[in-house]
Amino acid sequence: MSNDRQNPEPEHVRPANTSDDTVAAIGKVSEALETIERARGHLYSFHQLMGHADLQLGEAVSVLREAGHLAQADRLETEMVGRNAIDGRWSFQIVEEFDDLYWSHFRRHEQQVRAELQEGKRHVFEAEMKESRRTHDALGHEATP
Repeated sequence: MSNDRQNPEPEHVRPANTSDDTVAAIGKVSEALETIERARGHLYSFHQLMGHADLQLGEAVSVLREAGHLAQADRLETEMVGRNAIDGRWSFQIVEEFDDLYWSHFRRHEQQVRAELQEGKRHVFEAEMKESRRTHDALGHEATP
């Protein structure tokens, strides 16, 4: 096996004079960002589910009306179809507010911490974990593609 695949890529090697504690701390900040990314994904799922449910309810109103249930159809249409998910907001507005007020700021801060303390390198903690856990010179355990 080629030796160039047995060494980590330079962008994942800790900068000189960077302590274990610093690498671990930056790893924790990045881990928190990963959790925020997952939360954001759930928020987008909520957004899509709410939109889909509203369209389904609109179809249900039509079917109720066709079946002769005008009072129920009218009530659902006026009270529920197109209703805000929270005060004054549809789900897309919730997503936008989260992105603007929290997510974009957290990403910027995580990048700034890495830039200041780790030359901007990403996943150094994980790369070192990979190095310590993989079987060197074994197929399927290469350091790089």
